[in-house]
Formats: sequence, C-alpha cells, structure tokens
Amino acid sequence: MRTLARAWSAVLLAGSLAAGCTGGSTHAVRPHPTTGSVPRFQHVVVVVLENKAVHQVMGRKDAPYLNSLARSGAWFTNSYAIRHPSQPNYLALFSGSTQGLTDDSCPHAYRSANLAGELRAARLTFIGYSEGLPHTGSSVCSDGRYARKHVPWANFPALPASANRPFTDFPRDYAALPTVAFVIPDLCHDMHDCSVAAGDSWVRANLGGYARWARAHGSLLIVTFDENDGSSGNRIATVFTGAFVKPGRYSEEIDHYGVLRTIEDAFRLARAGVSGSRSPVTDVWTAGRR
Repeated sequence: MRTLARAWSAVLLAGSLAAGCTGGSTHAVRPHPTTGSVPRFQHVVVVVLENKAVHQVMGRKDAPYLNSLARSGAWFTNSYAIRHPSQPNYLALFSGSTQGLTDDSCPHAYRSANLAGELRAARLTFIGYSEGLPHTGSSVCSDGRYARKHVPWANFPALPASANRPFTDFPRDYAALPTVAFVIPDLCHDMHDCSVAAGDSWVRANLGGYARWARAHGSLLIVTFDENDGSSGNRIATVFTGAFVKPGRYSEEIDHYGVLRTIEDAFRLARAGVSGSRSPVTDVWTAGRR
C-alpha cells in the first residue's frame, strides 16, 4: 500500500509540474483508465462558449438545446478549465499549453506545436470559424463583438491565413467541412456579454443541423466552455455528441488538455504540450474503434 501511495503521489507531482510549466492550473486532473481507442471521425467540430459554471447551464430551462445535447450525448460531469481568465484556456485547448499567458492581452505570436499544425503535418485540414471576424486571416485584436483573445490560431503566424475565417464561411454542406473545425461565437452568442438563453439559441440555430448530420455521417460535435464564472474549482460543462457516442453521464475528470488529446488520438496525430500527459476519452464510444 505504501508503494502504491508513493507511486500515485509521483503521478500527481508530475501533473502539477506539467501544469506549472504551462502557466498554472486551478484544478489537477488525475489520469483515468483507458480501455480502447478513439474512433476516427470524418469531421470534428468544437464550439467554445464562455464563463459559465455547470449549474448555470445544465438542468436550466433557459438552455434547452444544450441540455438536449447532453441527454443524447456524453456529458462529462467532472470537466474542468485550466485557469482564469479566458485566453489561456483557449490556448490550452488548441496547443496543449497556456504559453505562459496569464491574461487576455493581445496580440501574441507563438511557434510551438498546435492542433492545426499537427493536422497539416498529417495532410489533414483545420479551420477556425469566428463570428464577427472582419475577413479571412484578420489579425485585429477586436472588432465589434469579435475578440481575438478567443481565437488562439490567430496567434500562430506559421499557420496560413486561410485557417482563420469568419463564421459566415461555415459550409452549409457539412461534408465540405475540414477535418477539425473550431467555432467561436461572438461576445454575445458565447454567453460572455449576453444571456445563457441567447447562447443556447445561437448554438441550436447555427450548429443544430450539423449535430443531427454528424450522427449519421461518422462525425462529432464537442461543446465546451473556456472557464466557469470564477467560482471555486473552475468546473465547466463539456458534451460530446454525434456518431459512435454512447449517451450518458460520465464522471471521469477531464480538462482542455484531455479534450485536445482525444482529438489528436482520433486522427493519430502528434501530441502538443501537456496533452501528451493526459488520457484520451475512450469509454464513451459505441463503435468505430480501430
């Protein structure tokens, strides 16, 4: 028992050191058992909402659509953001690192590994679609309700301008989507400045069609939040819905690094930053394992 305790302490210490190297963490996520592989999807779409604790969204009447996705998909009841404020969490989800950033300042430029670069190296595709982005490849820090602090790929100059597009370019033919897409609503529709109901309605109107299509076309929708409302623990709502997903509530602890690792494993990509030390999600899949 003492040997086991020492081993587990070493795991926790390693996790703490990794978090410290990436700008700090408000919650230490323990590794969880892996029992299989992640399916290879045709497409993965990730939408990131803003600044809400779990109790502000899940089970609430003003978020009927997000709750319907939780019922038809996998709701991770112990999902956590990395830190406060917003921007480091977006960087963590995209690059496996907060890049040492502790604020929402702009602009920044980074050269480290990231999901888009990994996909390009594997001859796969990535596009980030941001509501309110003035034009493809824009490097502006803010414009109306658009905020670059929520658009991490804009901080990696090695990526092509074509990877950074307005949400108006999101294809109506979902088969034309890139391998992985991120969707960033504006400061109202991500719930940052407007109500939960406004964000819930926007997701239904703009991604509901994809959510239905994904189930029959080997694809996945991930809905998550950048951080909670600033309350203790930084627990957030995260839902996977689409093909191969077994509906239910899942209590294993995950964070943004673990979500990134799951996407990387779906396409057998290299692992960026701290994602390499996280376990992928493997227990929610009904089929499609390789």
